[in-house]
Amino acid sequence: MKLGFLLCCLCVFTAPTCSTSERCDDWGVDTMKLIQAYEGEPARIRCPLFQDFLKHNYSTAHSAGLTLMWYWTGQGKDLEEPVNIRLPNNRIIKDKDTLWFRPAIINDTGNYTCMLRNTTFCSRVAFPLEVVRKDADSCVSQAVKPEVVELPLEHTERLPCPDTDGFFPVNVTPSVTWYKDCISENFYERLPQGLNLTFIVVRSNYQGNYTCIVTYEDSGKIYNLTRTSEVKVVGPPEDEKPPSMTTPNAKTLYEFAAGEEMLLSCEVFCPFVRNSRNDVWWTVDGKKLEENTERIIITESVNEQLGGAKTIKVSLSIKQVTVEELKRNYTCAARNSLGEVSRQAPVKEKVGTPRYITELACGLGATLFLVVCLIIVYHVYWLEMVLFYRAHFGTDETIGDGKEYDVYVSYARNAEEEEFVLVTLRGVLENEFGYKLCIFDRDSLPGGTVTDETLTFIKKSRRLLVVISPSYILKGTQALLELKAGLENMATQGNIRIILVQYKAIKSREKVKELKLAESVLGVIKWKGDKSKFPNGRFWKQLHVAMPVKKQSQPKSYCNTYIELYPPRGL
Repeated sequence: MKLGFLLCCLCVFTAPTCSTSERCDDWGVDTMKLIQAYEGEPARIRCPLFQDFLKHNYSTAHSAGLTLMWYWTGQGKDLEEPVNIRLPNNRIIKDKDTLWFRPAIINDTGNYTCMLRNTTFCSRVAFPLEVVRKDADSCVSQAVKPEVVELPLEHTERLPCPDTDGFFPVNVTPSVTWYKDCISENFYERLPQGLNLTFIVVRSNYQGNYTCIVTYEDSGKIYNLTRTSEVKVVGPPEDEKPPSMTTPNAKTLYEFAAGEEMLLSCEVFCPFVRNSRNDVWWTVDGKKLEENTERIIITESVNEQLGGAKTIKVSLSIKQVTVEELKRNYTCAARNSLGEVSRQAPVKEKVGTPRYITELACGLGATLFLVVCLIIVYHVYWLEMVLFYRAHFGTDETIGDGKEYDVYVSYARNAEEEEFVLVTLRGVLENEFGYKLCIFDRDSLPGGTVTDETLTFIKKSRRLLVVISPSYILKGTQALLELKAGLENMATQGNIRIILVQYKAIKSREKVKELKLAESVLGVIKWKGDKSKFPNGRFWKQLHVAMPVKKQSQPKSYCNTYIELYPPRGL
């Protein structure tokens, strides 16, 4: 029953791929799982499908009839090929969900793909392996980032040699040599004990990179493992306290004349507190300043101190302060996970403020009012201004670029959104604006590979229009592949732009990282149902501005298109 339940879950999870063995859930290359190994040393790769994607162990999947296969793409190559596990001396072997290299060589560098499949299910993910050489006259390579370990000052602590479990048989006791910054020294107050280095007393000068080289024998062969940890000495737990504020204080009175630069400084000492962040900010009349404004500039500097403590200085400045600004309440506040402190900076106007300041303020106020009016006019009519400029002076960007389509439409494959794309979007963009749309289900030929055809269509398009909805973010869907391909194309080649159209809202916690990345750098055009159906509405103007500049010979009228898309009842 358990095996049947697993198969049902896999089919439901991969509904688009269960109908044919040609389709496969491709999670792409997970660059967050970069594995680094030294040349000539053992290395291993565990397939993350069982931990991060399917949440089932290898034995359960194997019992359900699923087969795990390994492929790799060598560095600088495009062709993916099976991993050769029949090398002499069994240098590369497959053991359950792990691929072993005994030892790894430079030519093993590349992207490794583990694929889990049977006749009805397929899922795959790739991640990079980098085999590096040690630097000359060094026990490590600067290209390998060490694991950071925080040790509290004046405490007794133990530093383990990381990532060694499972490399050698349990009945084998390896020999271990410890180095600090690649120098073998007499570890005063630090006692090497096999795979552990015991710090009898942690001192500030013991901070640095500690390397353990593990030597062991397996099947008559001698192997070495090189592991490095970056030790940072931090404050002890008993010294963890809330932040303390040096300035402003009650003894200092800040006096400024109107028209002068007002500069207020807030200096805070923040002891090291494990798993805590330090925040320092200014409030004006009780309102927190999140960022710089036109009038108020916030600058911050951080001075790192012994044991992870910090002195943070946050300054507030106003170039030409006014009388009204001198009467406001300026308060500095700081906090960490243990507490919060705040203090007001007493500000007073200097006696003898020049009279011309009032006239100058009136002139500046009138100028500011005029600027605000112009900004409001531009904000209300900027879409019409841009469209007018494009229609009369814009250069047709479709000439000579070699593209076949103006826009590729990416959307979730369900009846509601398919109607929105094929009827509403296509009707206006093709019939009214004269653009050529590429819709996969309409324009693709049967029998092709979905992934290859999708990438080809995207490369042939000037824009990628993404219709965002809750159905769009389901992992493993073709729509998500299209978004990821568009982002990679935009980031690496820059020959395609992405347009985000929100058809239905999505909660922030449900968004995938590709969609969060796109929304962080691109604007979102929101479809508001009936309010957006009228072709002269803001939605279509925003969409038109985002589309390529393209000259039209005989455009239809907006009204005719609206009647074609939404005919009155009775017609």
